[in-house]
This record gives sequence, structure tokens and C-alpha cells, in this order.
Amino acid sequence: MRHIDPETLTAELLDLADRAGQAILEIYAQADPARTAAGSGDPLVAYKANESPLTLADLASHDVICAGLRRLAASVPVVSEEDDASLDDRKPQGDFWLIDPLDGTKEFLARNDEFTVNIAFVRDGAPIWGVVFAPALGQMYWGGRGRGARRRASASIEPIRVATPVPPGGPYRVVASKSHLNAETSDFIARLENVELVQAGSSLKFCRIAEGLADVYPRLAPTCEWDTAAAQAVVEGAGGSVTDLQGVRLRYGKAEVLNPHFIAASQPLAALS
Repeated sequence: MRHIDPETLTAELLDLADRAGQAILEIYAQADPARTAAGSGDPLVAYKANESPLTLADLASHDVICAGLRRLAASVPVVSEEDDASLDDRKPQGDFWLIDPLDGTKEFLARNDEFTVNIAFVRDGAPIWGVVFAPALGQMYWGGRGRGARRRASASIEPIRVATPVPPGGPYRVVASKSHLNAETSDFIARLENVELVQAGSSLKFCRIAEGLADVYPRLAPTCEWDTAAAQAVVEGAGGSVTDLQGVRLRYGKAEVLNPHFIAASQPLAALS
């Protein structure tokens, strides 16, 4: 089978992310802020078996992306958070698209605009290209390891790069989510000693690393493969790393869809004091 290079499809993939984002924003504009924030009684919101929220926007984005990817590369399976049957196409070898049609559903419900569309291309367990789009903020990030990374804001496109290594003693700019700041994460942050906290939602936490606005993002709580693949590609394209706590690069198509705890950073894990 002929290998597909997702980088040659960049224009089409960015357009696809744009169209998925527009589908989300059309529903976002319809939502009742009071009822949606409460997470109950809103006809736009349902709940999955694991009690995580699901909105009509998740499904609308899923439909747009899946149809678009199948037109672009019919031979490559599409694995989506919103399609349980597609999980069978997650393989440690070969190619597949891995998408999170709406990452940050809780941010969507809270109406803080920090939700994203995530599309990744995975080859032999590695995310070789990805795009992360925050439609409510108008911010698009894309790239891949050895391919560089770029950011589009308004009409401007520019290359992005992680920050230079933090000098001994810091301060480290640490991306931390209030909703996931468990004891293990707090202990990791405490070991860095001199820190400044940076708040961001969804995959934008990774993007803050990629664009040099933060240094470390510890995620010592559960995530799934679709939560991280696209953003990992962007961080790696910008010169950063996303590894488990032993410094091993995150892999995809595993038997278990859950990721290990990980650290996204502008410098290798071993360099963090």
C-alpha cells in the first residue's frame, strides 16, 4: 500500500478542522448558558455510559471530520472518540487517523472558549502529524516531529518553537488544570520548587508548551489516546517532548486506550530538576 504523507494534505486538513470548528460554533451559539453550565436539562447535552458529557457539537464535528478524511484518504481507517466500533482500527503497526472531534467538552459546557478540534495521523504507533484548532479563539496549531510546527491566529501564520531550557532554579511555567490538580500532580509541581502556574483548557495546554508560553505540563491523571495524539505531534514539531514518567515517548494503537501518566515539556524529562 502506498504511504500517505499527511503533510502534503495540510491545506485540506486545516480546512477540514475549520469546517468542524464551524459546526461546533453553530451549536455553541444555540446553547443556553445557564442550562448548559449546569449540565442538566439542556437538549444539547447527553451523557455517555461513563457519565462523561456528550454534546451535539461532539457529534456534528465527528461527522464532518470522518466524512472529510474518508474523501482525502479512503484507505486509512478513522478512529474517533465518538465511534466505539472504530477502536478496533487502532493498531501498533500501520496507519490510522486518530481524532477527538471536541476536546474539552467540559470547557464547552462552561463556555470559556477553550475547547479544540484534534486530528492526528498515526504511523506505526507514533503521531507523525497533527492539527489542534480552538475555533472559539480562532487559534490553529499544526506540525509533526521533524516537520516543524506552525500557528495561525487571525490571518497570520508563523512558525512556533518551544522556549529555551529553563535555567537551574527556574522558574518553570507549569500548565496545570484546576480540575485535574490531584495530589500526585501537586507533588510533581512541588519538586520543581520555583514555578509559575499557567491556566489553559483542553489540548491548548500542549499548545502553550509548543508556542513557548509554558515550560512543563504534567498530566498525572487518566487520559485516552485521542486526547493527546494531535497535540503531541504539535509539541514535538516545535522541539518539545511528550513522554511517560520514565522518559519514553507516548505511543498509540496500544492494547489499552488509556495513556500512562505523562509530562509534556520544552526540554527532556531528565533535564527537569
